[in-house]
Amino acid sequence: MFSGNKGEWSEIYTLLKLLAEGNLYAADSDLNRIPNIYYPIIKILRNEYDENFEYLRDNQIQIVKESTGEIVKLPIEEFHEKSKILLNKIKSSKGAFSVSELEDFLKNINCKTLKAKSTAKSDIKIVVHDLITGFTPTLGFSIKSQLGSASTLLNAGHTTNIIYKIRGKILTDDKIKEINSISAKAKIMKRVKEIENAGCSFQYYDMECDVFKLNLQVIDSKLPEIISHLLVYYFKGKNSSITELLRILNRENPCQFNLDYNHSFYEYKIKKLLSDIALGMTPSVIWTGQYDATGGYIIVKEDGDVLCYHIYNQNEFEDYLLKNTKLETPSSSRHDFGKIYKENGKTFFKLNLQIRFL
Repeated sequence: MFSGNKGEWSEIYTLLKLLAEGNLYAADSDLNRIPNIYYPIIKILRNEYDENFEYLRDNQIQIVKESTGEIVKLPIEEFHEKSKILLNKIKSSKGAFSVSELEDFLKNINCKTLKAKSTAKSDIKIVVHDLITGFTPTLGFSIKSQLGSASTLLNAGHTTNIIYKIRGKILTDDKIKEINSISAKAKIMKRVKEIENAGCSFQYYDMECDVFKLNLQVIDSKLPEIISHLLVYYFKGKNSSITELLRILNRENPCQFNLDYNHSFYEYKIKKLLSDIALGMTPSVIWTGQYDATGGYIIVKEDGDVLCYHIYNQNEFEDYLLKNTKLETPSSSRHDFGKIYKENGKTFFKLNLQIRFL
């Protein structure tokens, strides 16, 4: 029997829960179900060991093996029952775990791995009846679960390093060595504070990864600079919540936008960034604006409800991402940031961008 963590088991739970319910409901910006906005499920598509399976929902669940046409038929009630068992097991377990109570059932429905083969950020593919257009599109959704620890929206790497020029007072080699030797908890924040205490400031210079910089500029030409300010505020210890950091951006207006008419320059640009990251943009791959998660996001809530953000409620999705994300400090040794260094007589410092759900 395979084992996995809460996030991985949440993908199987989503499959069982949606087949049991038959409808995928939309969520508002506070992750509450919107009763009158939903997408009737026709079937769910899954790949196991390069074999495709269709889970059709009508008066019962029919599981069709694409290569042979072999069909397994099961009552919908069985999916209700098994989804409840799995939910209770996920809630009560820690670390990696197995669910022996579902072993035979999962084999019977051809779930032999926890995570079905998928591409990019699409964790599940669903054919729905679109009540607005009347079409039956195949939509790819990324699944995020609140049943386990908070997941990342943007993972750290050398690709997410931002380079700053240190301006102001000239730092001696001894002072640089002293600052770089600061260790223990929150050492990067302490180094940033010490640099400022020495009479210096941080000026956006460049990004370590040209592809990520250009990806940001595709979304908005000012985004690299805006993100650089956001990171400095965070590493100064002002806040980690993106909502709160946005308030600081609006107040300080480092890009000198004309705010006389209350245009939401920073909020609009950061929302688009979060949305594009959620739906397909990664730092190291050229971003064309083509979404991988064509349906949007599915959230598995703490109470077991499964809700989605779709293109039709894009505003709610962007509000949700803004309200529920934060910056955090990844490993500085692994991603090579947080130390003062010199090049061509100039002094530089790198900070790293990682975004996690609250």
